[in-house]
Amino acid sequence: MHIIDVSIIVLYILITLFVGIWVSKKASKGLKSYFLGGNDIKWYFLGLSNGSGMFDISGTALMVGWLFLYGAKSFMLMWLWPIWNQIFIMMFLAVWIRRSNIMTGSEWILTRFGDDRAGRASHKIVAIFAVVAAIGFIAYFFEGVGKFMTVILPWDLTLQIGNSVLFNSEQSYALIIIFLTTVYTIKGGMFSVVATEVLQYGIMVIAGVLVAGYAFYAFSDADISNVITAEWKNVFFGWELDEHWDSSKYQAFNNLVDSEGYKMFGALIGMSLFKGFFASIAGPTPSFDMQRILSTKTVKEAAYMAGFTNLILFIPRYLLIGGVVVIALVVLAPEMIANPNLTGADLEIILPKVINFHVPVGIKGLLLAGLLAAFMSTFSAFVNAGPAYIVNDIYKKYFKPVASDKHYIKASHIASFAVVGLGVFMGFFADSINSLTLWITSALFGGYVAANFLKWIWWRFNGWGYFWGMLAGLIVASIQFILEQNKANLGEGSFLYELISIPAIYLFPIIFGFSLLGSFFGTFLTKPTDMVTLKAFYKNVRPWGWWTPVYKKLKAEDPDFTKNNDFWLDMFNVVIGVIWQSSMILLPIYFIFRDYPKTGIVFVAFVVTSLILKYTWLDRVKRIPN
Repeated sequence: MHIIDVSIIVLYILITLFVGIWVSKKASKGLKSYFLGGNDIKWYFLGLSNGSGMFDISGTALMVGWLFLYGAKSFMLMWLWPIWNQIFIMMFLAVWIRRSNIMTGSEWILTRFGDDRAGRASHKIVAIFAVVAAIGFIAYFFEGVGKFMTVILPWDLTLQIGNSVLFNSEQSYALIIIFLTTVYTIKGGMFSVVATEVLQYGIMVIAGVLVAGYAFYAFSDADISNVITAEWKNVFFGWELDEHWDSSKYQAFNNLVDSEGYKMFGALIGMSLFKGFFASIAGPTPSFDMQRILSTKTVKEAAYMAGFTNLILFIPRYLLIGGVVVIALVVLAPEMIANPNLTGADLEIILPKVINFHVPVGIKGLLLAGLLAAFMSTFSAFVNAGPAYIVNDIYKKYFKPVASDKHYIKASHIASFAVVGLGVFMGFFADSINSLTLWITSALFGGYVAANFLKWIWWRFNGWGYFWGMLAGLIVASIQFILEQNKANLGEGSFLYELISIPAIYLFPIIFGFSLLGSFFGTFLTKPTDMVTLKAFYKNVRPWGWWTPVYKKLKAEDPDFTKNNDFWLDMFNVVIGVIWQSSMILLPIYFIFRDYPKTGIVFVAFVVTSLILKYTWLDRVKRIPN
């Protein structure tokens, strides 16, 4: 690496540490200040922070590989998460969640199910889920940043004692970056996280624009059209994917499409839509985006923050991804097809390879700083979110209800180190970014969906139903992960081997089914939540769904009370919002690949959907009282 690039990276790290530690003094006022910024942070800063937290390095590396191999329609693979859960949050869930005025997602559960034995059981299980999810994501980041840094940086940091390797180079790099990020995150809480993430967002935008500009400058239309086909740029698809690549030159890539598990694209997207609808209505998992919602000053600002997150995230991210893929297609594709052992793992290192060998001095340093910013912002968001559940919802509630603010802050520091340590430990045993992505999005979140979907829409659903639904899902998801990691030890052809060979997304209905059974059995075998709790929740949050008995009680007490009849308008806004979000992904892709007619069509879609949402969403939000 050139000294200019090294200097840019070192300067970025020093500025980030300085900003994070400088603002940390604001976090010492108590848990609300530490985990929610005292509800005193501007909504647009929280939106920038939330968008920055979603701009992670592991996901970016994965999306570069997906766009490279599958072309424009690869944006739909992001529905595996599903990314448009942010649209559901924007349209109605942010308002519902923020009305609670509490600190964490599990504390919010007590407002729904009460503080009796059933309510506390549901409270504990969602806190456990939040911690498990945070540990899983830290493992995901550990795997991604290590793989990225070893390809980029020239130094071998393998640490061995005698003939035994203690840490390989990937693990050493990951540990160093994680340690630096953990320092300011633990010291400053939400204030440090938001301040550094706003700085990091700016760096990521600059990096995306520079890479896209370089791709335009360095490569011609002819360079690109010689590699990709019309099908590569087509967003429409059938049950199976057609050949994306010229078979006379790039048959190896067509073979890779067949072997990567996404050949049956129609079935995959259908399953993603099925899962995505329920997962999105279930609401955000108890992680950093829920913490951002709870950190806003008012209900109205929670909605603004959610909409702003969608607006600022996708265009700069896909400028960067698209620019990297242009370089990879022209420069790396001939080298990759010469590899007789080409696998999906080769797609995961396209991003660092492009940066290392094919980006000029200066731009390389800024791009590396931008990608490090992507990692550090997402990582710090989870390190801030996970321990909130350990300290506020477990330690404070059940073990030490009365203590000083200083004591709880110290407990938060210890909890943060524990969560990071467990996440790193799990990361040592993960075989790829993709395997962790699929486990988190399909298995772990599959166990979350059923109970959290029912909690909004059905008055009879109670705390024990929530507890057993979540527990059933967590158990099945954990078994799936353990078997997946030990697949080599299972007998080939055995039932377990064949079951675990099914792509994780197709296992979602099984996990969802077990969780749904647990939810129904837990609900119907126990008494309903007391009506006082239900009335307070329904009157405050005002969800739509099957709440007739509760509504009738409130109506009898207050004849002016009205129920929420906005279901169809909210669903209409969700459909428009998904098109709006998709247009912001496709716009930079088509622009960078010089398909100007499609760029124009997508831009028109963006403008039209923006105008519709102005009248059907934004104007409604403005009428929400502060």
